[in-house]
Amino acid sequence: MMDRPKDGPLALLLLLLGHMISALEVPLDPKLLEELPQPPTITHQSPKDYIVDPRENIVIHCEAKGKPHPSFSWTRNGMHFDIDKDPKVLMRPGSGTLVMDISGGERSEAYEGIYQCSAHNELGTAVSNSIVIRQSRSPLWSKERISPIIAQKGQSLILHCRPPAGLPPPIIFWMDNNFQRLPQSRRVSQALNGDLYFSNIQPEDSRSDYICYARFPHTQTIQQKQPISVRVLDMDSLNDTLADYLNDTDLFSDKPAEERAPVFMVPSESVSSKMVLRGEVLEMECVADGLPTPAVSWVKRNGEIPSGRASFLNFNKTLRIMDVSEADAGEYRCFAKNRHGSVHHSIRVTVNAAPYWISAPRNLVLAPKEMGIITCRAAGHPKPSIRWLVNGLPIEDAPKDPSRRVEEDTLIFSEVQTGSSAVYQCNASNLYGYLLSNAFVNILAEPPRVLTLPNIIYQVIRNKPALLECVVFGSPVPTITWFKDSRSSMLEGNAYVFHENGALEIHMSQPSNSGKYTCVARNNLGISENHVYLEVKEPTRILRPPEYQVVQRNRDVVFECKAKHDPSLVPTMTWLKDDRELPDDERFRVDSDRLTITDVTESDAGTYTCIMNTTLDQDSASAQLTVVEQPGVPTDLELTDPGARSVQLTWTPGDEHNSPIKKFLIQYEDALHQSGVWHNMTEVPGTKTTAHLKLSPYVHYSFRVLALNDVGFSHPSMPSRQFRTNPAAPDENPTEVKGHGTEHNNLVITWKPLTPLQANGPGLQYKVMWRQLDMEKDWTSVSVANVSKFVVSGTPTFVPYEVMVQALNDYGPGPKPSAVIGYSGEDFPSAAPGNVRILVLNSTLAEVHWSPVSLESVRGRLQGYKVHYSRERSLHRHNSHQGKQRTEIFSPNKTSGMLPDLLPYSVYSLRVTAFNGRGEGPSSVPQRFETPEGVPGTPSFFKVSAIDLDSLTLEWGPPHERNGRLSGYTFKYQTVNSKNDLGLLEELDLPSNQSSFTLHNLSHSTRYKFYISARTQRGSGPTLTEEAVTILDRAMVSPQVDIATQGWFIGLMSAIALLILILLIICFIKRNKGGKYPVKEKEDAHGDPEIQPMKEDDLTFGEYSDEDHKPLKGSRTPSSGTVKRDGSDDSLVDSGDTQFNEDGSFIGQYSGRSDRDATHDSSEPPSPVNAMNSIV
Repeated sequence: MMDRPKDGPLALLLLLLGHMISALEVPLDPKLLEELPQPPTITHQSPKDYIVDPRENIVIHCEAKGKPHPSFSWTRNGMHFDIDKDPKVLMRPGSGTLVMDISGGERSEAYEGIYQCSAHNELGTAVSNSIVIRQSRSPLWSKERISPIIAQKGQSLILHCRPPAGLPPPIIFWMDNNFQRLPQSRRVSQALNGDLYFSNIQPEDSRSDYICYARFPHTQTIQQKQPISVRVLDMDSLNDTLADYLNDTDLFSDKPAEERAPVFMVPSESVSSKMVLRGEVLEMECVADGLPTPAVSWVKRNGEIPSGRASFLNFNKTLRIMDVSEADAGEYRCFAKNRHGSVHHSIRVTVNAAPYWISAPRNLVLAPKEMGIITCRAAGHPKPSIRWLVNGLPIEDAPKDPSRRVEEDTLIFSEVQTGSSAVYQCNASNLYGYLLSNAFVNILAEPPRVLTLPNIIYQVIRNKPALLECVVFGSPVPTITWFKDSRSSMLEGNAYVFHENGALEIHMSQPSNSGKYTCVARNNLGISENHVYLEVKEPTRILRPPEYQVVQRNRDVVFECKAKHDPSLVPTMTWLKDDRELPDDERFRVDSDRLTITDVTESDAGTYTCIMNTTLDQDSASAQLTVVEQPGVPTDLELTDPGARSVQLTWTPGDEHNSPIKKFLIQYEDALHQSGVWHNMTEVPGTKTTAHLKLSPYVHYSFRVLALNDVGFSHPSMPSRQFRTNPAAPDENPTEVKGHGTEHNNLVITWKPLTPLQANGPGLQYKVMWRQLDMEKDWTSVSVANVSKFVVSGTPTFVPYEVMVQALNDYGPGPKPSAVIGYSGEDFPSAAPGNVRILVLNSTLAEVHWSPVSLESVRGRLQGYKVHYSRERSLHRHNSHQGKQRTEIFSPNKTSGMLPDLLPYSVYSLRVTAFNGRGEGPSSVPQRFETPEGVPGTPSFFKVSAIDLDSLTLEWGPPHERNGRLSGYTFKYQTVNSKNDLGLLEELDLPSNQSSFTLHNLSHSTRYKFYISARTQRGSGPTLTEEAVTILDRAMVSPQVDIATQGWFIGLMSAIALLILILLIICFIKRNKGGKYPVKEKEDAHGDPEIQPMKEDDLTFGEYSDEDHKPLKGSRTPSSGTVKRDGSDDSLVDSGDTQFNEDGSFIGQYSGRSDRDATHDSSEPPSPVNAMNSIV
């Protein structure tokens, strides 16, 4: 041992200086390690206490590394072990591991001892722990004769095991002859030493095969003790049995075992002590005798039993504490207690400790002239002593080294020199063990080397830290500086962290941090540098996370997950279910940003997580899927508390299937009256599982229950057992009782019959009662069955009656019914309204007045008056069609009314009737009246018949609906330019007998628009328009040819007429065979789509719009925007000028020319198509 320096402050200064110097770490770079010299280091060795199996070869491990590779040697029991002298011992090549071959019958005991391995090269020697080799042993049980044990019921008993000592100790357990473990309990249990304890023995413990087994783990052998026979005597029963034969005299004078307070069997003394080492397992036990069996509990005085490391075993008789620490020392108490008392035992626990490391020595690499320290700090109880060795020899016996100083647990090195490398061993030991650790001091002189690969590209997410590595080696330790993009300025400041290992850290990476970085390493032997690159990427973020979904079973569900990421990174979308991979099921379909689950089942419910991954980061979001469906079927229907008209129904709800049950629907079946038909009875809230049901008499009830949640109803439950109610008289009478007449001399009494459920019993009948109101005192009655009406004949006309209907069955009548008022039948009114007067208000409206009929003549309840009127003819000779009859109905309190929608300039006839519920009475004397003139209708046609350079000839026809005497025509025209702008409007008045007009002095090649309307004394009617263009040259005018005079056209028309005749004959034949064939239907089916009816009141002038209407050649459009149908305004719907056959089809024709004729442009040359259109 080196002398300690007398100068204390100097030693303290050296110690602090040593702490300030960081030891040079040699990087584990394979290429670097191959080049650098290194003292030996033990890398693998066998455990200190090595128990070997005598049936296998002995292998003692010792592996080491170093440069040059170390050689190995061994000592055995402190002496050099020459392996060459024993052919059964060999050392593995390149290793220090020893193998003892005992396959030839050699005994492993011969190799027992203490072994230690040394690994050495030119820089030093490392040594292993002292390895104690011992052979495992499993000795046989000593033979002994075990006498049967006879015990008295209730006594305590111990069955000793006493297994042979083995290495390691055996594991003990008790079994019977059938190799079944014996049952243990609070009363019977195995102690830590293997003995079997009975707190009080019972007759059921009698057996002859209590066998203790010992299992030796190393040899995997099991040995057994001789079986122990135990017989338990019950003294009470034995005395009672013998007393019957010996005049009640006890054979055994000893009293049987009585109940007693607990007494400890283990430990036997009142106080015991236990020592345990730190880190080991502490086991304490207390086994008590007592009757009844005591209960055992544990406490720690002045402390708590550690809950995380403590466990109570063997029915609370054993307290085990794992990984014992100094805090577990103290006094523990176990308590045994039964109803007769309690007892406790104190165990004083002390905790000692084998040495353990506080700071193990570490390898030290120094450059020449540098300083350094190696520290060896260990703790234990008692405190361990520290001993230093160098290259396996005590340091005091090693050659002196002026650069080395020993300060208790510290080695101080200063001004080290090349060639002073060595391996130092620190041994820390006390009474309970030792620690041995190797640490080398390697003196190296190396220029800097940058070990980080060049041009590495580091990628990092924005706002995340970036760590740029610069692993260097050199001796002395190089200093490292960092530069960005260029070496003009060194990096510094709070934005950067420079680690001791040379790495550069950027706390919050920003796009501005991207670029080229250079690290430079320097020491007094040279300089080295390396370049790396940093790229800062945008973070990955989920923009639209999946949402919580509630879906019905067998439906589809879609989770969406939209994310963004740095465009230079490749994303990967992953979906998880409950933090695991998605099920391998084709129902799960993953697209780029969504997860679709089809035909959802209950097992699909859970948490779904979408994870967007890139090579640098990820983001995730989760959503819950809840699968709902109709509730499960209610079960266990039970009927309780039966009454005459009530019963209690209870049931068990089915599974809610993630949707709370809102209500239960209770249905019933009446097997007596409507078997197989279920009716709704009542509903109860979903929180209830019982219902008090009110019942009707004379019903054979069965009940079932349905549950309802947000998804729908469950399937019905199984029906309950049948519950029958007794018959009774009806509780109610028929409802909706009415009295009315269908003839002038009868009274029909009707009612709503009772249902079978309302009948309450068999033999249901109805007692029908009636009497004339205020005229008869007694009721007339009749009983009927299976009907819901009764007719009383021979009644006066329309008089009031009181009517009642009462239900009765075989068990009696129902409650007294209430009377309702009804009337006998009505007759037709006998008088017509008088004093009929007509006031014509205008050409389309008239007002009629009449005097009411007398109340006696009504002969019923007056419902009102009907005014029947029809158009007889028109006052104009050209339009004399008769109109159909129309009827206006007025309330009974009215004596006047309006007749709307009359046709102007017409003659009407009118009559008035009164009506009641039976029908109409006689008509009043017919009255006639005339309507004045109105404005005329649209001219029947308007066309251009001739076109020249500067003139145009126009033709028109009189209106079909003249509505008076025509007084003339209003003719207007104006130019239209290419932009559809209208010029100055010119107006002319023409006489009523004129039907054509020629305009002269017009501009050539100019478009004109024309307007014409007819007039009466009441004003002008609607306007027709036409457009035409004057020509540019007379040569463009082609002569008009009358196609109707052409021979080919006459032949074509004859063929068409013949074909139509044949079709009409076929239709007539089919109609006679299959029914009527109304011409109206045929007309509707083949109607011209260009012909539409015009409303009669549509008499306003239209306006020309150059936005919405493009003028067409030959167009003739009424100002109202519609084209009138050929003929009169008196259509089949609202005129009476059409004659009808007996079968309902009409005979008649439309007058006037066709609108299609009117819309033919005279400027176009004739063609066969146009000619056909003109006659269709």
